[in-house]
Amino acid sequence: MKTEILKADTNSIEKASSLLQKGEVVALPTETVYGLAGDATNGSAIKKIFEAKGRPMDNPLIVHISSFSMLEGLVSEVNDDARKLMENFWPGPLTIIMPKGKNVCDEVCAGLSSVGVRMPANFVAREVIEKSGILFAAPSANTSGKPSPTTADDVYEDMKGKIPLILDGGECEKGVESTVVSVLDDVPVILRPGIITKEMMEKVLGKEVLISRAITEEVKNDEKVLSPGMKYKHYSPKAEVIIVKGDFEKFRKFVEEDKGEKVYALLFDEEKVSIPFLSYGHKNKPEEQAHFLFSRLRELDRLGAKKVYARCPDKTGVALAVYNRLVRSAGFKIIEL
Repeated sequence: MKTEILKADTNSIEKASSLLQKGEVVALPTETVYGLAGDATNGSAIKKIFEAKGRPMDNPLIVHISSFSMLEGLVSEVNDDARKLMENFWPGPLTIIMPKGKNVCDEVCAGLSSVGVRMPANFVAREVIEKSGILFAAPSANTSGKPSPTTADDVYEDMKGKIPLILDGGECEKGVESTVVSVLDDVPVILRPGIITKEMMEKVLGKEVLISRAITEEVKNDEKVLSPGMKYKHYSPKAEVIIVKGDFEKFRKFVEEDKGEKVYALLFDEEKVSIPFLSYGHKNKPEEQAHFLFSRLRELDRLGAKKVYARCPDKTGVALAVYNRLVRSAGFKIIEL
């Protein structure tokens, strides 16, 4: 299959819309990362997403919509918590897990009775939904397990020959996937952290929002999960990634003692070491870290890195999203100094 990259404009959006209507899969930008989109009501289209990514079929997908009217048939209930979150954070990088409706196919939900839904803020994604009339399921447009793509070239690297079209809308603004929150029970639970934080949601809801243990701990292979990003190794470059906890001087001394071939460090902007390194944002600016993390992990692959020692981000606010992606890219390998 030939894979085209087309700049996102009126003509290419029409082409993407037509392909979606025919049951094909296309890659397109969102404000978080690039997504691999297919018709959420078409089981064969959804299977093409899983095949292109090499993604396990028990890992549910997120459905993207452009208007509140598209919720009809997609979900069976919108409770008060869901409504408040939608009114305050949609369109934007927040996915809400709700009871599934009759119109979404089982393949999207991995056999669950719930479905994750979000309304993207990115103009291109919304235009494709509007033009095609299709609410699409869209995981990140990368080979399963690799760092998520934040540019069209990243997508092409993984999806060349597997899909017909990639819409190039430039670099993604946020850089990490949406926050995922379940409102299936009385107390909302964050299943995947992102730019929309626990504190932001608690302010809107006027109640506690819990954080799933799966955000910082490994999930067993036989456990059912409600959200993408909770199971399996994710976001990983080819190199072995090891998170090193401790102050910078201890970190510097530790990594400089490893003189192995193709050993790299992943640092904050203001830091330097004597071994090869890349930085992924200012220490006190988690939004920057989120924006650059995946692109730096992909750059380490291009540099041929074999081992990467990574500085550990915070675990509060937006930084929790960065920590979650990094600890999964490391397969939970952590050294405490």
